[in-house]
Amino acid sequence: MKRLLAATFLLLVTLGVAAPDAARKPVVIAPGVTVGGIRVGGLTSEPARTRVEKAFARPLRLRFGQKRWRISPRYLGANAAIDRAVSRALEAGPRARVSLGVSATRPRIRRYVQRLDRLFSREPISSAVVGVSGGRPAFSAAKAGVAVRRDEMTNALAYMLRTNRRDVVPLLTESVPPEVTPENFGPVIIVFRDSKRLTLFDGPRAVRSFPIATGQAQYPTPLGIYSVATKQRDPWWIPPPDSDWAQGKEPIPPGPGNPLGTRWMGTTAPLVGIHGTPDAASIGYSASHGCIRMRVPDAEALFNEVEVGTPVLIVAA
Repeated sequence: MKRLLAATFLLLVTLGVAAPDAARKPVVIAPGVTVGGIRVGGLTSEPARTRVEKAFARPLRLRFGQKRWRISPRYLGANAAIDRAVSRALEAGPRARVSLGVSATRPRIRRYVQRLDRLFSREPISSAVVGVSGGRPAFSAAKAGVAVRRDEMTNALAYMLRTNRRDVVPLLTESVPPEVTPENFGPVIIVFRDSKRLTLFDGPRAVRSFPIATGQAQYPTPLGIYSVATKQRDPWWIPPPDSDWAQGKEPIPPGPGNPLGTRWMGTTAPLVGIHGTPDAASIGYSASHGCIRMRVPDAEALFNEVEVGTPVLIVAA
């Protein structure tokens, strides 16, 4: 009998302890609670963790013009403290907004933004002289460039990761204006060979015109697009090598008898330059060995207005 009573007692004690545990309900998150903007109300720990993890793993979406692409948060070095956030959600009251702690590695984001800059940025294109139209310089069209606003783009991606948002992020860019346009191009020289005129332009606008002498029939001034290659004050005249007309001649130092006058503007056309001449009577004629002669004061005035690199267009008109 004593053994029976003891066994019964133990059974009752066992049942009395186990019954409350068996009847205990799983802990669920209060209604309306969100973690990083993700609804987890009514869920237990594991389903809530799975939902938040899946939401955080969603790729960021970016666009530029018609292009669309995605990038993984993990690729950008982002990590989320999901377990900690779910634990806080389990303890939170109804409709609580629990933040999702996200650590984003900014150096990784910056490197990715630099890659976007290399892919999508475009250098501006400046205008260039391409010929003569209507007696004036003709220019190629200038085009603005594009540059990624790298600091702002880095901040935008970091914000999307930190807030767990996945809105489409436009690539943040800015226009880069061209350095040179027809309006600010600067000096351009057009030599009208047959008309024996040289006109200086400031971009498309004519500034001043000078009478000139050009090459003789057997030594014609060449047509084409050239540029000023060198500038010399009070130049020496050096006999051009391999020129039949200069055979046996000696160099001439600066001075009144120098055939180059006081200013020399050599061009990229071989052995052809723009210079002054002491022979003012030759102006208006085909009198040189290919060079463009000017009166000495005119050559000095032009010399002050141009620089190395100034386009020199020689046309037949």
